[in-house]
Amino acid sequence: MFRKVLIANRGEIAVRVMRTLREMGIASVAVYSEADAQALHVRMADEAYCVGPAPSAESYLQVERILDVARRSGAEAIHPGYGFLSENADFARRCAEAGLVFIGPPAHAIVEMGEKTRARRVMMAAGVPVVPGTEHPIPSAEEALTYAESIGFPVLIKAAAGGGGKGMRRVDDPARFVEAFHGAQREAGAAFGNDACYVEKFILRPKHVEIQVLFDGHGQGVHLFERDCSVQRRHQKVIEESPCAFLQAATREKMGAVAVQAGRAVDYVGAGTVEFLLDAHQNFYFLEMNTRLQVEHPVTEACTGIDLVEAQLRVAAGEPLPFRQEELQQQGHAIEVRVYAEDADQNFLPSPGRISALHVPPGHGVRDDGGFYAGAEVTPFYDPMVAKLIVHAESRPKAIARLKRLLQEYALQGVRTNLDFLGDCMDEPSFVDGSYDTGVIDGIQERRRAAEEAITEAEREDALLLAVLHRHLQRRPESVRAQESVVEGGWALQSRLRAVGRT
Repeated sequence: MFRKVLIANRGEIAVRVMRTLREMGIASVAVYSEADAQALHVRMADEAYCVGPAPSAESYLQVERILDVARRSGAEAIHPGYGFLSENADFARRCAEAGLVFIGPPAHAIVEMGEKTRARRVMMAAGVPVVPGTEHPIPSAEEALTYAESIGFPVLIKAAAGGGGKGMRRVDDPARFVEAFHGAQREAGAAFGNDACYVEKFILRPKHVEIQVLFDGHGQGVHLFERDCSVQRRHQKVIEESPCAFLQAATREKMGAVAVQAGRAVDYVGAGTVEFLLDAHQNFYFLEMNTRLQVEHPVTEACTGIDLVEAQLRVAAGEPLPFRQEELQQQGHAIEVRVYAEDADQNFLPSPGRISALHVPPGHGVRDDGGFYAGAEVTPFYDPMVAKLIVHAESRPKAIARLKRLLQEYALQGVRTNLDFLGDCMDEPSFVDGSYDTGVIDGIQERRRAAEEAITEAEREDALLLAVLHRHLQRRPESVRAQESVVEGGWALQSRLRAVGRT
């Protein structure tokens, strides 16, 4: 096993990897930008090295600087987390050339799955069902329009090298197609340095269900069941859960087998995720494969009892998987929400700033994967996710109740957050009964706007008074505020302020 591992990432995922490293007795090395000099992952690491200015292109994406830190620190392996260099095949190759173990799949698997149309061709050849669409990028909008008309609207225009919803457009009207295609090309070029786009059929009211897979270097592969990731805004996930309440047992078994089949098609090694669209009739279609650890991996860990980061490390060190498929089981139900420093009432506008107070309530079945602390700054340079809150319970209704309690008690001051929005999601009828699809957030936002318009003048005056009281408490000496912050009424006040949109 490794003695020292460098984490080529920041925030909560770097902290999460470090925790497993510490439990395994492995030293950790952090890299950081100038903007992250006081970040939690820097404070937690055994060693930390600055790799450049705030912009990620000048720091966290600087391959040579990161490799140099690995050499200087004596790290034997690099864990890329997610994002940044995690799905960069060239980085994986450079690690190998430098005598370092890349804790992820081999470069050829990243290449095969990284370009979306290429991945579709590989999956079709392997017998994996895919959404109807083009097998190659289409260079011209006119040619793409002709194809779109042949498969019927609505369609999705997607960046061939993309992910995270960038370079993606849904088009329902042929008259708007050319403009949307050019817009997708511009966004894809800016985000990925590759403006190639393709077209696929849009599946109406789908669920976004993904299967966690794990392969070792000895020919063994398993799936660790599914996650429902259908609560999304702008194609980015906000809430994830496992199991998927809508998925039938026979479909679950078939999807798991197909996901393992997909991994074998590219000689996969390590942890990965095969993503599918699931329609109302339990038909599923390959969407993409993420060749890395996913943000939402904790819900799988909660339901299987397997530490996926430890599994990644052991596979990367050459160990075989210690379990077979028939030994794996799902236990209970887990839900994860992503807490962002953003204003849900202003189209989820990021809300950078310094966190003045942070309270994470404890409790049975509660996990906090956070990357910040009271006094830390949420900068405008990176994704504004502050933490992931995960709950696990013996049933889905109990998991929802536990998460609602957690959201009511969780308190964060200094920046706006999406906490009240997450609370609304928990009360959404289609979420409660499990029938929700990828369009659920649109309905939630419409109801939030209607509720805001229905607020009476008296309620607005109450909200204003509460806001004034809140500001007054914030200006009092730190020692006094610290005493008041633990009083039950103080947390009740913060909950009320969140409810009226004043924090």
